[in-house]
Amino acid sequence: MAIIPQPRLFGWEEIEQLGDLERLRLVLENLPDEELMRDLERERKKGRDDYPVRAVWNSILAGIIYQHPSIESLRRELKRNGQLRQLCGFDPARGEKAVPPAWVYSRFLKKLMARQALVEAMFNRLVEELTKQLPDFGQVLAIDGKAIASFARGRKRQAAKVKPDGRRELDADWGQKTLRVEREDGSTWEKVVRWFGFKLHLVVDATYELPVAFSLTPASASEVKQAHRLIDQMAEQLPHTVQKCEYLLADRGYDDGKLHTKLWDEHAIKPVIDIRNMWRDGEETKLLTGWANVVYDYKGQVYCYCPQTARRRPMAYGGFEKDRGTLKYRCPARHYGLSCLGMDRCRVKGAVRIPLKEDPRIFTPLARSSYAWKSIYKKRTAVERVNSRLDRVFGFEEHYIRGLKKMTLRCTLALLVMLVMALGRVREKKVQNLRRLVSAA
Repeated sequence: MAIIPQPRLFGWEEIEQLGDLERLRLVLENLPDEELMRDLERERKKGRDDYPVRAVWNSILAGIIYQHPSIESLRRELKRNGQLRQLCGFDPARGEKAVPPAWVYSRFLKKLMARQALVEAMFNRLVEELTKQLPDFGQVLAIDGKAIASFARGRKRQAAKVKPDGRRELDADWGQKTLRVEREDGSTWEKVVRWFGFKLHLVVDATYELPVAFSLTPASASEVKQAHRLIDQMAEQLPHTVQKCEYLLADRGYDDGKLHTKLWDEHAIKPVIDIRNMWRDGEETKLLTGWANVVYDYKGQVYCYCPQTARRRPMAYGGFEKDRGTLKYRCPARHYGLSCLGMDRCRVKGAVRIPLKEDPRIFTPLARSSYAWKSIYKKRTAVERVNSRLDRVFGFEEHYIRGLKKMTLRCTLALLVMLVMALGRVREKKVQNLRRLVSAA
């Protein structure tokens, strides 16, 4: 935490009775921000210290926690709330005069943007600490992209040379996402969403619904390319988390053969990614290499045909053989005790082994045709709930932010607060309240 060099203002019992300020106390006591504070104080050196670095930093965190949409909103609350000023570290003897003017916050935020690497390092340290504190943290990860609109109208065309002035939006662009829902009768419903702004690419722990890695790009950036970048980033900065990870969940927007190969071959992570029908020839099934009566569809279901009656049956999934890199499927007649007139003539005596390299998109270490795949894929909705909290609790639906650097800092601070509140509750043995962001309990 950003330690304030002043007498303790409240005893533990009094802090517990502060109600809504409990959330700020939880963040300030558990955030590993000392390196950032010392760096900012070194820059100030012996300059005027009317508005202490640590107090201003703590008040910015308070603005994130208490959902203030602007600096002016935060300043009004600081002037009104003496307890909040004291908890942030402002001199209680100065009263309202201790609240910094708007230009102080503007300069301070610029200094934070110049130290984005230090802020992200705090994020990584919190992830590592949660990995130690929670044995199953990081085992099941989910990834998705979130649309974040800029506080600017979408420009029709960009001038060739526009000097950045900190006000105009020069970084955002137009993004589009098509949502497809398949009905029970097989028909599809589509909705196209367009926005001008940015896209937050977010990896979360699907069990605890907490962020693990992220990046912010203009809205048009490819989700698949950012997924590759995030995995490489995690392997470099969070190696222990990557080693613990067993599954990565994603919707069909991340359906990419190279991504499947990277996850399994390089990191031993099983991809659980929904699939698109990329077969343009209109075929329902394709022959399995080396077999005349075994076929599969684009969703990974394997079938065999009876050599005598040509009746098609789904084969019984027999598991993944890691040492061979193959999926095993058994004869349905022998496995289920069914009658098959062509059993004696069939080449499938015991099992069919399908190497993953037959098609890495279709044949994955966790077979798409298995019950386990469907069960684990349901956990993907965790990332959608995290995205929803960013909108509802941290105010990304209504904001006044323009520019990639400002938005990146704002996203980083929101995700930091989410992590540090969870870590604080773990340390205080309140794991049942891990996901609460607006409650003091």
